[in-house]
Amino acid sequence: MYITEKDNPGIEALREKTSKLTSSPGCYLMKDRTGKIIYVGKAKNLKNRVSSYFRRGQDHLPKVWKMVSLVDDYDFIVTDSEFEALLLECSLIKQYSPKYNILLKDDKGYCYIRVSDEEFPRLTAVLQKEEDGAHYIGPYISSFTVRQAVSEANSVFKLPTCTKKFPRDIGKGRPCLNNHIDKCMGVCKGGITAEEYRETVRQAVEYIKNGSKASVERLTEQMNAAAEQLDFEQAAVLRDRINAISRAADRQKIVTDSGRDMDIFAISENSGQVCGSVLMYRDGRLFDKYTAMLGLSDEPARMRESFITSFYSQRDDIPPQLLLDEPIEDTELIERFLSEKADRKVKISVPQRGAPLRLTMLSKSNASEQLSLKVGRSGREIAALEELAKALALEKPPRFIECYDISNFGSSDMTCGMVVYENGRPRKDFYRKFSIKTLAEQNDYGAMSEAIQRRFKRFFDGEDEGFSTLPDLILLDGGKGHVNTITPIVRSMGITVPIFGLVKDSKHRTRAAAAGDREISLSAYKKAFALVTAIQDEVHRYAVSYTRAKHSKNAFAVSLTKVKGIGEKKAAKLMSGFKTRAALEAADEAALAQTAGLSEQTAHELYIFLHGGEDE
Repeated sequence: MYITEKDNPGIEALREKTSKLTSSPGCYLMKDRTGKIIYVGKAKNLKNRVSSYFRRGQDHLPKVWKMVSLVDDYDFIVTDSEFEALLLECSLIKQYSPKYNILLKDDKGYCYIRVSDEEFPRLTAVLQKEEDGAHYIGPYISSFTVRQAVSEANSVFKLPTCTKKFPRDIGKGRPCLNNHIDKCMGVCKGGITAEEYRETVRQAVEYIKNGSKASVERLTEQMNAAAEQLDFEQAAVLRDRINAISRAADRQKIVTDSGRDMDIFAISENSGQVCGSVLMYRDGRLFDKYTAMLGLSDEPARMRESFITSFYSQRDDIPPQLLLDEPIEDTELIERFLSEKADRKVKISVPQRGAPLRLTMLSKSNASEQLSLKVGRSGREIAALEELAKALALEKPPRFIECYDISNFGSSDMTCGMVVYENGRPRKDFYRKFSIKTLAEQNDYGAMSEAIQRRFKRFFDGEDEGFSTLPDLILLDGGKGHVNTITPIVRSMGITVPIFGLVKDSKHRTRAAAAGDREISLSAYKKAFALVTAIQDEVHRYAVSYTRAKHSKNAFAVSLTKVKGIGEKKAAKLMSGFKTRAALEAADEAALAQTAGLSEQTAHELYIFLHGGEDE
C-alpha cells in the first residue's frame, strides 16, 4: 500500500524534513495531529530509516500504512550507538505507550490451589480466594502452573475429579471410567476411610508445595517404615505412588536432558493479526507460558524483535538461552541488551533440527491456537498456512490462494476451473469457471494462458467481486512448464503475486510445488502438504464437473437439431435462453417459440420431442 498526498496531506513537508535528517543512530517519535506520540522506533541510520516511511512509491504493510497516514510530525533523539538507541527505545515505549508499538499488558490475576473443607476434600484451581472455610495455597502468578500442578497431583495420587459428593454417593451407581483405568482410587466403591483419604490429600498438597524430589524422599521413608512393620499392603500403595510421581516428573522434562533454563519464542499470523507465544522452561520443566496479541501484521523479523524487548522490559527473570522460531535482524544487539539486563551472557538461536526445533514448533502451536480464538480459524488451518509460507519462502502466510486446473474431452469442451481459499478454507462464492474460446485444439498451456489473462482483466475492470481481490498466491495444476508459461504473462500485466505449479506423481497425488526450474518437496511440511492436496483435489473436481456439464449440455443441444426446423443456431439460442435442460423441458410452446423464433408447428414438435413424444 502506497502513501499519497490524499492519504496524508503533510507528506511533502515530512519528506522535506527527512531529507535534512542526520545519518547517526538514534530514536524517532512519530506524532499525530494532536501531538500525541503514536510510534517509537530505533535506527542505526536515522535518515535511511525515517525516509522509508515517507518515500514515494514505498509499499507499506497495512499497519505501517495506517500509522504513516496519521503522522503529522516527528521528533528524533541522536545516540552514540545503536545499542544506546535500543535502550532509549525501550524506555520511551514504557513512558509513552505508543498506539502502534507492540505493548504487552500482563493482565494475569492471582490464582490459588483450593483444598475444600469437607470430609473428603477436593483439590481444584481457582482464581478467587473466598471466605468459605477451604484451605487456599498461593497466591500464584501463573494460572497455567496452578492448573498443571492440580491436574498432576490429582493424577499421581488418584484423587477423584468427578461431580459425586462423598460420603453421600458412596455405594451409589457404578464407578466411573477413571477408576476402571486406574486413574482414581474409587472412593465411590467404599473401602477407603475418610482418614486414609485425607492422608492422601495431605501427601498431594506436600507434593505440590515441595516438588517431586522431596515427596519421593518422604514417601520412601514411609514405605520402608511400613515394610519394617510388615504392613506390606501399605508399602505397596506407597511404592506405586512413588513410581507415579517419578513418571509424572519424567513427562514434564524437555526432550533433551540438559535441564537448562530457556524461553522459546514464536509468533503466528492470520487474517492480518499476529499472536506471540513464550514457553518458559526452568530446570528442564515447562514452568509457564505467555501468549499475547501483537496487533496488526508487520515485518516478521521486526515483530519478533519488538516482542522480545517488550517482554523482558517487564521482567527480570531472563534465562541464559532463548530459542526463536525464525531469525531476527539484530541478534547481537538484542543479546547484548538481555545480557546486560541479566548480568550474565544470554544466547539467542534459531534451531534447525532435533529437540530444540520441536520446542519452537510447540511454542508456535500455542500461538496458533490462541490466534485461532481471535480470528475464528482452527490452529491447524493457521499452522498449515504458516508452513506453506515457509516451504515456498513467502514473506507471510497467504490469506487468499487461487488455484487453476484445465479440463477437456480431447479438443472439445475445454474449460478452466478457478477455486479460491481464504485463510485456509474454500471461498466458494469466489469460485469461477472459464470456457476456453480461442483454441480449436487441445493445448493446456494456451488454455491456462487465456483463463489467467481473462481473470486479471476482470480484476482491473473491477466489476466482479470474485475477481476484485488480488490473491497472495497462485497455484497451477501442472509442473514447471505451466509456471514458465504463465509467469511472464502475469508479470506483463503488473501482477507480482508468487506463482507455483502443483506436481503430481504417477498415482495422480500431489508430490511437490514447482517454481521456475526447480521443484520444492512438501513432504516435510505435513499440514501444508494436506492443505495443498485438498486445494488441488478441489480444483480438479470443480474443473472436471464443469467440463462434464458443458459436454452434456452441448450433446443435448446437438440432439435438438433432430427436430425439423431447428438448426445449430436455433439450438444454441434455446440453450442460451433456458440455460438448463430442466428449464427447457418446463417451458410451454409459446415460450419455446418466442425464445428461438420458432414457428408454431416447430415449437409444437419441439415440445413433443422434449417430453418423449413420437417425434423423438
